[in-house]
Amino acid sequence: MPIDRRNLLALSAVTASAPAAAMAMASPAIAAPLASLGVDARNLGVRAGGGAEQTNMLQSAIDQTAGARVPLVLGPGEYRTGELKLPAGTQLVGVRGATRLVFTGGAGMIGARGANHITLSGLTIDGANKPLPNNGALVSLSLGRSIRIIDCEIINSGGNGIALEGVEGSVSGTEIYNSAEAAIFSMDARGLAIQNNTIRGAGNNGILVWTSSKADDGTLVLDNRIEDIANKRGGSGQYGNAINVFRAGNVIVRGNRIARAAFTAVRGNAASNLQVVGNTATDIGEVAIYSEFGFEGTVISNNTVDRAALGISVTNFNEGGRLAVVQGNLIRNLKSKRPAGTDPNDSAGVGIAVEADASVTGNVIENAPLCGIGLGWGQHLRDVSVVGNVVRNASVGVSVSVSTGAGTAVIAGNLIAGATRGAIVGMDFAQAVTGDLTKEPARFANLQISGNRVR
Repeated sequence: MPIDRRNLLALSAVTASAPAAAMAMASPAIAAPLASLGVDARNLGVRAGGGAEQTNMLQSAIDQTAGARVPLVLGPGEYRTGELKLPAGTQLVGVRGATRLVFTGGAGMIGARGANHITLSGLTIDGANKPLPNNGALVSLSLGRSIRIIDCEIINSGGNGIALEGVEGSVSGTEIYNSAEAAIFSMDARGLAIQNNTIRGAGNNGILVWTSSKADDGTLVLDNRIEDIANKRGGSGQYGNAINVFRAGNVIVRGNRIARAAFTAVRGNAASNLQVVGNTATDIGEVAIYSEFGFEGTVISNNTVDRAALGISVTNFNEGGRLAVVQGNLIRNLKSKRPAGTDPNDSAGVGIAVEADASVTGNVIENAPLCGIGLGWGQHLRDVSVVGNVVRNASVGVSVSVSTGAGTAVIAGNLIAGATRGAIVGMDFAQAVTGDLTKEPARFANLQISGNRVR
């Protein structure tokens, strides 16, 4: 008999309508609900437990149900499997917290390429810490539309947890623990939402949103909890980031709770029109929120940073980094040192640092060992406005470049309290070259200093 949608549903209905005695033998408390969700995998020869590898049986069941456009339901228990290839229309459904797929080895457990309308739901996908070649992923999906990973657990991956390439869809409500590389790696997304996930214990990065060249991306990274991100590969910024946006334009990073990242909470690299809004970052090794290298346009607003080497840095004017709004952020308890492996000349203990075409307004900074707000680096300063900020307990309240060639800065209406080395101080690169400019505001033609309250 050919297997089609009608026949598969009939197979599922057999379990749901069996006599009482037969139902008792088939675990009645489980069988009826599974049948209501789709085709019970047991009716296609897939059995949990027993230690036997289920790769071939699972692949056959996936192919049959995907072809018929019906869900394949895996009941509670452990299913040992190698590589599975998902055709278009795959709907693989488990019982949340009870259905476990355990990886037996290969390039990855679950993969698809050019397949649309794929759903993974309610599954625990356990990589068993088996190494994945070539920076592979436990779940790898590419060039597909309407891709959904919902309410799953992705654990113990020997590479990346989830890798997506050219995907439109979402990853939501999913827990990703103990990935050797990144938890989620997206390349060249076509309409992706990464939302309401929990990530803990990634070896090198949390969420990567990259494009292969500078281009519009538009990924939404919303309301995730990201903790304990290491940088086991070393280096000074490529690894150790909770969220890293590289070359991808028009990305929104909002409402994420980030703790204990080795380097950066949110790092935008050559990412234009990036919005970083309403995130919380605590115990960050380097810069909490970074926009760097060849970007045009960044909005960083309403974030809270507690315990980082530097709160917010908008930098690399010399390489095209420009246009920023830094508004309404709370930054406190900054560290005096950056992590090992970073450039020893890079500063620490700075609340906010900006260089070009930027507005810095309404921020509150407290306990900055070096400087509350730093403006420019040598000649790399242009058109910066610093208005209406509060700086408390900083060595220097606001530092501003007065090097030859430095551009214009307006510093007005700020409240600066407890600045032990001066409220506003002129700098030539890392060297202080003036006293407190609030006492001699007209000394430099490139600066307008007015209306600041110092105590």
